[in-house]
Amino acid sequence: MSLNFADIQNAARRIAGIAHRTPVMTCRTIDEIAGCRVFFKCEHLQKVGAFKFRGACNAVSQLTDEQAAKGVVTHSSGNHAQALALAARMRGIPAYIVMPRTSSPVKKAAVEGYGAEVVLCEPNQQAREATAAEIETRTGATFIHPYNNLDVMAGQGTATLELDEQARELGCELDAVITPVGGGGLLSGTCIAAKGLRSNLRVFAGEPAGADDAARSLAAGQFQPQTGPNTIADGLLTSLGDQTWPIIQQHVEGIITVSDEQIIHAMRLLWERAKLLIEPSSAVVLAAIFDPRFKQFPRVTSIGAVLSGGNVNLDKLPWSSK
Repeated sequence: MSLNFADIQNAARRIAGIAHRTPVMTCRTIDEIAGCRVFFKCEHLQKVGAFKFRGACNAVSQLTDEQAAKGVVTHSSGNHAQALALAARMRGIPAYIVMPRTSSPVKKAAVEGYGAEVVLCEPNQQAREATAAEIETRTGATFIHPYNNLDVMAGQGTATLELDEQARELGCELDAVITPVGGGGLLSGTCIAAKGLRSNLRVFAGEPAGADDAARSLAAGQFQPQTGPNTIADGLLTSLGDQTWPIIQQHVEGIITVSDEQIIHAMRLLWERAKLLIEPSSAVVLAAIFDPRFKQFPRVTSIGAVLSGGNVNLDKLPWSSK
């Protein structure tokens, strides 16, 4: 099976009225610095504070009644955990969320607050996968991968459908769309949505230099696994999936890697000038647009930038000396 434009359109109809239609914002100061018009898709204002709710909602809504009765399971310490927990609660079904024992107590409490059962495991990928598999076998729950899942990818792509329409309402046809990339669920869904809308709608990505597997993969023409990621953008630490990578390879024109310093600068600028309170992973897209290497891609006069989330630790802001 593969992802197609009809899947994105169907997902949009499925989640309409459940997921938020998040606003699109602009900032003249940022446009002047960027040298092009930038239209920010504010997914930090989505339910659970991240785009992840779109994919989780679409995946949960497609379960049969028999499947739904047994619940859903995933492993995640981030936004997907909360997104799946909320989507399950809204359908009235069980959710089992495997989280590393080192997870933030705040994140654990948030997932439990949505009614999910949190199961702690050792902080490594093998333990996460093994624990989720045991729960799946024991309960019959359906495993919903955080990004390497076609229904999840389709849900994430709905943000671009809205973004393109909203930019038109503001009097502009977008030349390009840019998203952050970690596991690639958002980026791959964006690719299919963008190319389904217009074959000449270009797709770019921003990626932390300290977690640059997608950029390395695109440059090499073959999948390069993530090794020892180290970046402030903690939502972008995972490797691409075998479902997301082929779509990215086919459709993404360029991936711009940026340093943590660039990410922090872009994040602070969005807070101060645009009043958009986003997390570091979201700021990667603006850091990429500001990077001189992005200017090497010709004829980008208007770009849609997906701000992926706003779940930031207010006690540890990256520009704070505390």
